[in-house]
Amino acid sequence: MPPAPIPEGAETATVAAGCFWGVEHLYRKHFSSRGLYSARVGYIGGDTTNPSYRAVCSGATGHAEATQLVYDPTKITYAQLLEFFYRMHDPTTVNQQGPDRGTQYRSGIFYHNAQQEEIAREITKKVNEQWWGGKVVTEILPAKEWWDAEDYHQLYLDNNPGGYECPSHFLRTFPELK
Repeated sequence: MPPAPIPEGAETATVAAGCFWGVEHLYRKHFSSRGLYSARVGYIGGDTTNPSYRAVCSGATGHAEATQLVYDPTKITYAQLLEFFYRMHDPTTVNQQGPDRGTQYRSGIFYHNAQQEEIAREITKKVNEQWWGGKVVTEILPAKEWWDAEDYHQLYLDNNPGGYECPSHFLRTFPELK
């Protein structure tokens, strides 16, 4: 399933928050009618060219399971996507989400330009102080080569209702950021 063409003016956000099935599913569920054009699962942050799921799960590739979001910045902001990111997973555990352990399950924001880096650092500072008690371990790194995961991983929870979803993926209730 090739990615859809990106509409003119669309922007891309890339995040890693543990098992990518639940991350993709939550973003689609909450933003599909609010400016999200697509959400794809794949791999980023490592050194292996065109990695397979099996290779990424071995921990030897350096890649994280991630979700790449293409969105309309006139309808939703990068900051809103990142605030959602920090509500829907636990950014305080190194290389782990719930029972899923390994470097592929790390928390990360992969920025695509200087403005995204600035916003990512600002939002991370705020959530670290206001929501997560100074314990956030999320990496903030430049987005390098993106590798789509195999087709059977795309829309996994839509195609496999009741399939595995990491228990740490749920929306937390926090006050609005100041």
